[in-house]
Amino acid sequence: MIDEGRPLFLQIAESIEDAILGGSLREEEQAPSTNELAAFHRINPATAAKGVAMLTDKGILVKRRGIGMFVAPGARGILLAERRTAFADRYIDPLLAEARALGLTPSDLTALLRERAASTEGSPA
Repeated sequence: MIDEGRPLFLQIAESIEDAILGGSLREEEQAPSTNELAAFHRINPATAAKGVAMLTDKGILVKRRGIGMFVAPGARGILLAERRTAFADRYIDPLLAEARALGLTPSDLTALLRERAASTEGSPA
């Protein structure tokens, strides 16, 4: 699904990353070509190529001359570390700042997290 508010090449890169993290695209497996991505998403091949190049620069995809692009060994670990850092920056740091402002201790915060996690375990997602 295309999000009009974000650059297409980023969305292409993220869709490949999501496939790697989700296990539908494994390390050492061939990634879709830029032409396949362009046809599937109905975008310009140069836009798809920009997303693929971004992943190549990050070490997520590697080019095998004459064969195509493949998921690099260790790509999933790189992506997990990157996403964990982004998660902490986006959610944990503001959570800790608000907890400090409210006078909550780390123990208080842990108890709140456990309480909320327990109350949502049986809830449908």
